[in-house]
Order: sequence, then C-alpha cells, then structure tokens
Amino acid sequence: MIDQIRASKLPSNMMQFAARGALQVSAAENIEILVYLALHNKIFAELARMTLAGWDEKASIAAASDPQTPREVLDYMLSPDNLRPKLLPALLENPSVAEDKIAKFAVSATRDSIENMLKSARVKKSPLILLTLRSNPYVKKNEGEEIAVWLSDSKSGAKDGEAESDAAAASEISPVKASSAQIAATTPAAVDGAVIPGGDGISESGEDVPDEAVSAYLTEHAGEIEAEKDKPFQAIGGVVDLLGADYFPVSQVVDISERPEENVAKSDKAAADSSNASGRKKPQPPPGVRENALQKINRLDIKGRIQLALKGNKEERSLLIRDGTKVVALAVLEAPKLSDGEVEKFASQKNVLEAVLRQIPLKRRFIKNYNVVRNMVANPRTPLDLGLGLMKNILPQDLKNISANKEVSETIRKLALKMYKQKMDAANKK
Repeated sequence: MIDQIRASKLPSNMMQFAARGALQVSAAENIEILVYLALHNKIFAELARMTLAGWDEKASIAAASDPQTPREVLDYMLSPDNLRPKLLPALLENPSVAEDKIAKFAVSATRDSIENMLKSARVKKSPLILLTLRSNPYVKKNEGEEIAVWLSDSKSGAKDGEAESDAAAASEISPVKASSAQIAATTPAAVDGAVIPGGDGISESGEDVPDEAVSAYLTEHAGEIEAEKDKPFQAIGGVVDLLGADYFPVSQVVDISERPEENVAKSDKAAADSSNASGRKKPQPPPGVRENALQKINRLDIKGRIQLALKGNKEERSLLIRDGTKVVALAVLEAPKLSDGEVEKFASQKNVLEAVLRQIPLKRRFIKNYNVVRNMVANPRTPLDLGLGLMKNILPQDLKNISANKEVSETIRKLALKMYKQKMDAANKK
C-alpha cells in the first residue's frame, strides 16, 4: 500500500482514509504511510500529523523500538516538533536510530527529554551524545558533573578504534572543528536549577553555545548555504532607517520591507557587484579599533553570520533576524540563548522575512507564549492563513483591539470582531 501511495496511484478518498489511519493494513505500515504523508503530501500533511499525534501509544512505542522500522519514521518520531515523550526511551535504545541524530536532538532537548536521556544506557556509553548533551543549556550543574564522569569512564575504557569511530561520527555532525578536550571543558553556566536561554544563567559572550549547535545547523542547511554563499548581509527595511545614518555607513543595503521576496534578484546583483569589487573579502578593522555590531555583521560571510546568529548577543540577533538571507534569519530562532522577550518582538516586526514568521509557531516553546501569539495575529506581515489559525487563542480584549487595527487585513479584522462578539455573548450567558 505504501508503494501505491508513493506512486500517487490511490484516489483522493483513499488518500483521506490513509491520512486518518483508516486503511486496513498493519499498525506499522499505517504509521509509515502517515509519516510519508506528513512529510511529502501537501494536501493531507496536516491531517496525517494530527493522526500521528493521537496514534495508539502501544503501537507507537512498538514502532519506535523496532530496529526494522524505516529510518524516515524513526527520524520523524525523534524530531522535537513531533516527539511524544513516552516514545523517547524506546527511540534512544533503538540501534536503528543513528547516534548523530540523537546527538543533534540533545542540542535543544527539553528538561523532560534530558531526564530520559540521562537514564538511557546507550546515552551513558556514547561520548558523542554525552558531549553534545553536556552543552545543552537546560542541563543542571549536578547533571553536567555526572556526564563528565561518564565521559571520563567512556574514554578510559575505549579502544583506539572506537575512539577514532567516535571522532569520525562527530566530524559528520561538526564541520566546525573543536577537540573533545575543548568541548568537554566547556560547561554551561548554571544556577540551582536549569539554565534558561536568554536568562541570567547564561552570559552573552557566546562561549556557552556548543560548536555542535553551529555544526548541526550548517550540516542540515548545507545546500541553502552553498546556494547563498556569496550573498552579503542585506537588512530588510534598511539598516539606516533603524539605526540612523551616523551609526554605520552601510552600502549595498536594499530596502525590501514591503515585499522582500520580489527584491531578491536586485539584492543578488548588488551582492555580486560588491563581491567582485572587493575580491569577496571584507577588510579587517585597524588594530585597536572596535567594531559596532553592524560593522561586524557586514564583514562576515554567510557561515560567519549563521555562527553569530547562534552564538552572538541580543543586539546581534536583533540585526540578523532581519537578514534577507533566509537561512541566516532562521538561525536566530535556533539560538540557545534566545529569550522569550526577543521572540515576542520578532513576532510583531514588519521587517522580517515571511519564513521567520512561519517558523515561530513551529517552536512549541514560542507558541506557548501568549504574547507571541497575540503579536503574530496583530502583525500585518503575518501570512493570512497563519493569522487565522492562531486567532482561536486570542483573548476577547485583544480581539477587540485587533478588530480596530487598520494595518491588518480586512479578513482578520472581521473575524476578530465576530469572535469577540461570540466570546462576549457566551460570557454574558453564564
């Protein structure tokens, strides 16, 4: 059946049955079909994802622990956006789940996931996973010390061949080179509990962010980076408008605040001219002269900007979120030190790419923040379909304010007013 679905040989009504998990096939094949539809079918993807989220727990655990389960299914289950917490122990011990996938997951694992990982026999024996997990900003101080002991035990008991294998695996995740000793020596700052990104427990120096986080992102987006490798920093809306002409004499900045996607060709031409004129290398600042954030960013290539987006400070993130290169702007949302307050601001900005606004609700941590949801709906730059989907979560008073906001689309205003009246009527009847 899965082969027929891949070949698009089933009629529409059968595809709908498939997306509901209603086909008369085994539970394992049903899950494989649902994952395929969730990842590759635009029409039934959302329905398939909802079906998977509510799929029978026993059948899901059986699939997560079965080494014969297709890699695509296991990767889907381990993805932070799709993970069901009760499946994690089975996924961690499944030998078909690659160590580099678990290591990548460990970079941004939540507290519940970290606790499960610390109980896993496989995790305790894997230097690759332990190194990455130790650098997770949510790991507590005592847990970091425990991980250090496991790392020491694994190193002392490892054979030369195993050590070389781990190093090779680490290099697949990490194009940015860092020795095991350097990584192991880096322990995230912690207070009595977990360290919260963007909070007081983490400095803004960038030293607390592991190189694995940068490396994993560079590897995952290698194709996009290669395609945009010669594109310099171009701020949506124009940096001069934001900071003033005296802040930095910006050249080759294209104003694409209204419709950034239509100006990509102009931006690329300007970038090419600039690169040819300068030999693709930006001059280093004179010794003893400090650069401001914009000067620093303007001098970096795409990989440098991605690294800064993940490891930089708040000011640098506020500029890079407006980068006209999508892969750079989205890297800001992956920064471990990104605070909720910053995301609230991003959600209300009109001078960011549409891709940024679409990515924010995909992060569970962000979408749980009411201010983020409200700002998204009230932002005229938010795509209509996204704004309509988020409106059900808005409180009555905010619905009333949105209905009077002339900047948002008429559809949003009318629906906000309708929902406001419905909620007020329902409240009056109680």
